[in-house]
Amino acid sequence: MKSKKETGLDFIIDKLTNSIENVVTGDSFATEISVLTHADLKTVTKKNGWLFNWRAEFKEPVKDIYKLTIVNNPTIIQGS
Repeated sequence: MKSKKETGLDFIIDKLTNSIENVVTGDSFATEISVLTHADLKTVTKKNGWLFNWRAEFKEPVKDIYKLTIVNNPTIIQGS
């Protein structure tokens, strides 16, 4: 039987909050979590600075992919 290789996470969480926080100013913004749509895929590309492969995850038939946005600003995706 093959042994599984463990992989660690490549990011650091410095604290958990109930909202999106601007790390420079400390301002906090109410957030919404909603399902990612096919139209959203145009804005979350490697070219736009995203390291997360949204398109590959979106194609998985057994998954729902969620996006994190600021309330009243749903067009700019802040995270997944």
